[in-house]
Amino acid sequence: MPHIIAMPTETVRAYQAGQPDAHGQAPERAISDGGGNPCRHCLRYIPEGAEMLILAHRPFPSAQPYAETGPIFLCADACARYEGDAMPEVFTRSPDYLIKGYSAQDRIVYGTGIVIPQAQMMAQAEEIFADPRVRYIHIRSARNNCYQARIER
Repeated sequence: MPHIIAMPTETVRAYQAGQPDAHGQAPERAISDGGGNPCRHCLRYIPEGAEMLILAHRPFPSAQPYAETGPIFLCADACARYEGDAMPEVFTRSPDYLIKGYSAQDRIVYGTGIVIPQAQMMAQAEEIFADPRVRYIHIRSARNNCYQARIER
């Protein structure tokens, strides 16, 4: 059964310590307004008044034409990485998400991308994994294409 994977703790701790982002810039520090700032590590919304990081992240092992880079939020302070089978908090406020499969070479597997209601997301992920070319799936914002998390088998 597919499961949701948050960003690796090692990567997040490096950003929290000031490591440059995918564009070579230090993560920006800001204060959450409590609205829509999903941390990609704990997969919770960053509470109002809490410090957060805003940075460019490339959730791929190397730069290549399909390695999309975009803005993400992280808790500025250490938070626990999401693990489990329950639907993470960050996937409870939006009605739908863009999901798409990637190959072992980290390339989009064409024909797998779909904007899907949140309630159907994991069932659709199982269908996408029926394609043997698909190694993993990204969950992205349906409106802004921002990386949210990864789905693995």
